Amino acid sequence: MFPEHSRSRLAAWLKAGRATVDGSRVDPKRRVWGGERVALAAEPEPARGAAAAQPIPLAIVYEDEDLLVIDKPAGLVVHPGSGNRDGTLLNAVLHHAPGLAALPRAGIVHRLDKDTSGLLVVAKTPEAQTALVRQLAARTVTRQYLALVHGAVARDGRVEAPIGRHPTARTRMAVTARGKPAATRYRVLARYRDATLLECTLETGRTHQIRVHLASIGHPLVGDPVYGGRRAAAAGALGAFRRQALHATRLALVHPRTGARLEWESPMPADFAALCAALA
Repeated sequence: MFPEHSRSRLAAWLKAGRATVDGSRVDPKRRVWGGERVALAAEPEPARGAAAAQPIPLAIVYEDEDLLVIDKPAGLVVHPGSGNRDGTLLNAVLHHAPGLAALPRAGIVHRLDKDTSGLLVVAKTPEAQTALVRQLAARTVTRQYLALVHGAVARDGRVEAPIGRHPTARTRMAVTARGKPAATRYRVLARYRDATLLECTLETGRTHQIRVHLASIGHPLVGDPVYGGRRAAAAGALGAFRRQALHATRLALVHPRTGARLEWESPMPADFAALCAALA
């Protein structure tokens, strides 16, 4: 009856008495048989932690009343957390659009690592946020990345391997039998001496997915201090690159209000392009 809201949000409102059946609070397990009157008094669900709005510049590539698409630079953290209480993308979008304070996570429905650059979408209404979360779950959002990896990748391919917390290093992710299903497709774009430029397409959205999957097949990202292994200390231009060479270059989704398919592209950033030029 209320497809603009998530199941978990509706369940919480039902328990709080904000959703009633024939004017009365009911148990969430109660069945309805037809003819009952269901009323919903929706309320905003503010972003946790009451993050402060801060005037941080944003590279906005698209905006309307429902969506905000941002080209995030490398080095910008998406969500406040330990060691990054402010100065984040969340603080920046709250300054740009104060109404986002009424949404969980200020409308941010997916994230990029601090040192990954590129496109990220923010929902500006509860309806848009629910629609985007459902699209991500249904895998109808297209997310493509440029990735420069160590070694010579022989051909296009696909990695399908579950990802979960590393059994001993809890701040890292790993391919593990107890992890969640994950799949990444990759296509060779260019080959250099000791490195290959790939286009990676996410089929799922696990934490650090591309970084973990490519490292698992022996081709870690250039500049990745966490998953790069011994190759993280490479010599020359490869060793001098101080972030993981990963850029979210293409984003496509269905507009939550109009139903139109929208697509955006972000060119390779200057530091990434300079590295490729030095290797060519």
